[in-house]
Amino acid sequence: MKSEQLQILTKNFPHIFNQQPASANGDFTNFTQFSEAVKQLIKLCGDDPERDGLLDTPFRVLKAFLEYTEGYQEDPKIHLEKTFDIHHKGLILIKDIEFYSLCEHHFSPFFGAAHIGYIPKEKITGLSKMGRLVEGYAKRFQVQERLTTEIAQAIEEVLEPEGTIVVVEAKHMCMCSRGIKKTNTVTTTSSLLGIYENRPDLRAEFYSLIKNTRE
Repeated sequence: MKSEQLQILTKNFPHIFNQQPASANGDFTNFTQFSEAVKQLIKLCGDDPERDGLLDTPFRVLKAFLEYTEGYQEDPKIHLEKTFDIHHKGLILIKDIEFYSLCEHHFSPFFGAAHIGYIPKEKITGLSKMGRLVEGYAKRFQVQERLTTEIAQAIEEVLEPEGTIVVVEAKHMCMCSRGIKKTNTVTTTSSLLGIYENRPDLRAEFYSLIKNTRE
């Protein structure tokens, strides 16, 4: 790996170096080993890692994966801690929260939208915080089921609402572009907590409001 490339990584991802020079903790060696592994992968796939278009690919792959997984560097729940004292007892719905994640089974992308609803008891948070919450959990190696549950549990834990409902809809490239290759398949998962577990009328209201997203 070129020294200027390592400097870029040090600047963009200081947590990897613990704010120390790369030479102090051996990360240069680790990154060089990673680059060699990517080169071997390119060879296994049938191409030449030394040709012009692929020369910098190991560095690009490493940089991309560090960006894809930035969610490990924070506790996404902290985004919900800023709350407001506003009296509201009805549903708060934030839908079509776009996200991109990596399937932990194949490191293949899956992407789609999360729809979040909660009925507050005393605390509400800023609408943009829900987007940051979703992004924090999505930027990890994930499965959709866990992602859905983590989002709902974080809201339940921090905001303590009357009830929380989260629906995630996504396309998985490991199913669309390889294996069975069903390109139009969408996977839907949900998590229901609090009063949503036993109130079909409230669930119906939520699904009705996000219905146009699915059509």
